[in-house]
Amino acid sequence: MMTMMMMGKMTSWRPSFVMLMMAIFVSATTLHLPYLFVSGQRLKDDGSTGAIEGDEAGSGLLDQIVDFLWKNGLQTYTHVWPEMKFGWKIVLGTVIGFLGAAFGSVGGVGGGGIFVPMLTLIIGFDAKSSTAISKCMIMGAAGATVYYNLGQRHPTLDLPIIDYDLALLFQPMLVLGISIGVAFNVIFADWMVTILLIVLFLGTSTKAFLKGVEAWKAETITKKEAAARREASGGSNAVEVEYKPLAGDPNQKQKVSIIQNIHWKELGILFSVWVAILAIEISKNYTTTCSVAYWVLNLLQIPVAVGASSYEAMMLYKGKRVLASRGEAGANLKIHQLVLYCATGVLAGVVGGLLGLGGGFIMGPLFLELGIPPQVSSATATFAMTFSSSMSVVEYYLLKRFPVPYALYFVAVATVAALVGQYVVKKLIAVLGRASLIIFILAFTIFVSAISLGGVGISNMIYKIKEKEYMGFDNLCTYDT
Repeated sequence: MMTMMMMGKMTSWRPSFVMLMMAIFVSATTLHLPYLFVSGQRLKDDGSTGAIEGDEAGSGLLDQIVDFLWKNGLQTYTHVWPEMKFGWKIVLGTVIGFLGAAFGSVGGVGGGGIFVPMLTLIIGFDAKSSTAISKCMIMGAAGATVYYNLGQRHPTLDLPIIDYDLALLFQPMLVLGISIGVAFNVIFADWMVTILLIVLFLGTSTKAFLKGVEAWKAETITKKEAAARREASGGSNAVEVEYKPLAGDPNQKQKVSIIQNIHWKELGILFSVWVAILAIEISKNYTTTCSVAYWVLNLLQIPVAVGASSYEAMMLYKGKRVLASRGEAGANLKIHQLVLYCATGVLAGVVGGLLGLGGGFIMGPLFLELGIPPQVSSATATFAMTFSSSMSVVEYYLLKRFPVPYALYFVAVATVAALVGQYVVKKLIAVLGRASLIIFILAFTIFVSAISLGGVGISNMIYKIKEKEYMGFDNLCTYDT
């Protein structure tokens, strides 16, 4: 009980500065993106603009900025798909992919920040194809992790380790964000993605590390208290049973069947949302990009996703449901909290679709801020990522953004790695009695992703500047798959 009280105080939720800054950044970008496109299009197509302002004004700073960010009809993206053959590249890529999937599945972040540099620098794919294949790997690792967790129980409460109510609140908004992010992946220039990635990942990794330090200290205090009481009782185990074991203690395992451990109603709603949005995405493939039908289908995703999350938010607000994994703190949620949670779910999806990474890079730290135990945070974030990553895979497949043989191979690698990682870390937590290991793995994975992806992005920026290549927006409406 001491552990739960300390964790509750330690993880009382407050809006993260980094999360809010990123929300403002993405919102501002979204609002100004159409303006840039329309302004750029007009300035490039309307030859009379210069006559109005004068030839000298027409070649001024504004024209230079527009020319840098937008060139009508210019597409700079070309597929680079290396031949699939056995060699040192495949072997090294397999090892790195295996480790990335193992760490990513344990931390609940997917591992995309390790997959993308590996696929780009070692295997030889172009950046956007690497993003698409990384989503396939995330889907494989997430699916394997969910399968492993379906029969697991909450470390300290008589609940499943997956918080289905928490997933139902976030996952529909996450899938909606993924659709936006995939479109942004086509539009945004690489240097824009790099800046977003570095700021976001360094912030979230630092936040997660500090949370891990707090959890480690709390576990140390609880261990000392338990040891002192055991010593005071003369080594008897009688006193220990009065206190809750540490999270991850093997004595807390309660074996139940998978059928009993699944909340079928919540799972059914989540699956229905997934099917509905998937059907919309497939329908979009039979429309002309940027046509009226295309935008109508895009807008149809909003009532589907918002409706499901709003239903869960209303149930939580009225007290008919609670985020049980938070204990008492999971009840009596305020409207502004629920709105902020849903908005963060959209943000996580946008980032996941844009960068080809799991939404867990945001959801993992956020769930910890909500006071969710590390095991539950990791399991629930991965559960939500299974839906969102599979949605991204379908969208990328329809865009023909990855070669299927390579994708199938690396999905198999990620699946095996995730199962191995879950098993090994679960044993370590049981032996050491420190669930904070999951938080440190989360922080480490995000930090490595920031360094690797940021380094690759900066290198590409320098190369394009030297070669004086176009570094502006691509046109979604003229994108050639």
